[in-house]
Amino acid sequence: MHIIVAGLSHKTAPIEIREKVTFPEQVLSDALHMLTGYPSINEAVILSTCNRMEIYVIANDLDKGKDNVVQFISDYHQIIRNELEKYLYFREGKNAVLHLFRVASSLDSMVIGEAQIQGQVKNAYDRAFGAEATSAILNRLFRHALLAGKRVRTETEIGESAVSVSYAAVELAKKVFETLQGRTAMLIGAGEMIELTATHLVANGVSKVIVTNRTFKRAESLAVKYGGTAVPFSDFVDHMVHADIVISSTGAPHYIVSKGHISKVMQRRKNRPIFFIDIAVPRDIDPEVATLYNVFAYDIDDLDSVVQTNLEERKKAGQIAEGIVEAEVANFSSWLASLEVTPTIAILRRQAEEVRVKELEKHLRKLPNLSDSDINTLNALTSAIINKILHKPIVKAKESANRKDGYLYVESLRYLFDLEDENGQEDEESETAASFIANPELNQIK
Repeated sequence: MHIIVAGLSHKTAPIEIREKVTFPEQVLSDALHMLTGYPSINEAVILSTCNRMEIYVIANDLDKGKDNVVQFISDYHQIIRNELEKYLYFREGKNAVLHLFRVASSLDSMVIGEAQIQGQVKNAYDRAFGAEATSAILNRLFRHALLAGKRVRTETEIGESAVSVSYAAVELAKKVFETLQGRTAMLIGAGEMIELTATHLVANGVSKVIVTNRTFKRAESLAVKYGGTAVPFSDFVDHMVHADIVISSTGAPHYIVSKGHISKVMQRRKNRPIFFIDIAVPRDIDPEVATLYNVFAYDIDDLDSVVQTNLEERKKAGQIAEGIVEAEVANFSSWLASLEVTPTIAILRRQAEEVRVKELEKHLRKLPNLSDSDINTLNALTSAIINKILHKPIVKAKESANRKDGYLYVESLRYLFDLEDENGQEDEESETAASFIANPELNQIK
């Protein structure tokens, strides 16, 4: 059995390549069925996001497994293999495990600590499980990877600080106002950055949105998206009196908001605080407005400074996270090693021998008059019984080792006999083993 991951990401392939190999959710079931139909592929999970496409498989042959995965991608997406292989990377064994754990912990993301990837990994696994494309190893692997990701998020501050300009703006707004609940935001302009910042603001409690733009139709379109109100560009200063937060990015060659404008706005607001986010270059808002009482103004450089500081904090948290991931990889690797048939047979024999000796000693204490010859006879008899009972299971286990899905038999053997590891510690069996025994239809032995 070989754990293999093959994929491409923002680190290895441009967007025009990544978009050619995506697997939308609606095609995953059919794609997984096709992939597991290859002779060397026993289990599979496909992870497809905007920044990466990765295929995780359990293969019974390393080289054939890699070849089958490349052929699958090439056939499914009608891409020439030579072109595809320029961008693909492979991980195998422990390196594949480490890679998945780092992905699930957002340590391999474009922005370290981003929150979306853990949900994407879970969704990919759920879809594969639902398509009956996974079994004991990938079930355990992905559940353990998600556990590692959860530990990283709860035990470090990797996701605490804002690392995008739009989100940094929201974090600064939170420092100005005790809460954003019930606040009103004005959007001056209707570009992508304005829209993204507005999305974060609304998600954090802003309840009313006013939109203005030189093209009124565009203002109306954005206002509908946020359930807000569009106002003419020529009148936006008059409407600013109702805004607690103003986001501006128009592309104008000069200031469109002056200190004089805001002096009049603040008089009408009775000096209630107002927060400006100027993400335009050149700037839209005269920086002198910040000299007015209860006016808080930040430009793109201020926000970028916050982002860079927070990125450094995330990198520090990432170092702690790497330690957590390495420990979890070691735990999984220990469990994986237990699926090898030879050590499993050794543990089974040892456990059976311990039971035999203990029971024999207990009964011999009740028979104090037995001769040494009688004791030797009983010892030989009980040993023979144990050996005969274990003979067929051991032979079958050895035979199964050469099967495509032989590890499933070993997993079942360990579960049924509740085997202990070499250190005498009870083997904490995974949920996958239990589901394999209780629900054979989910993990059918072929």
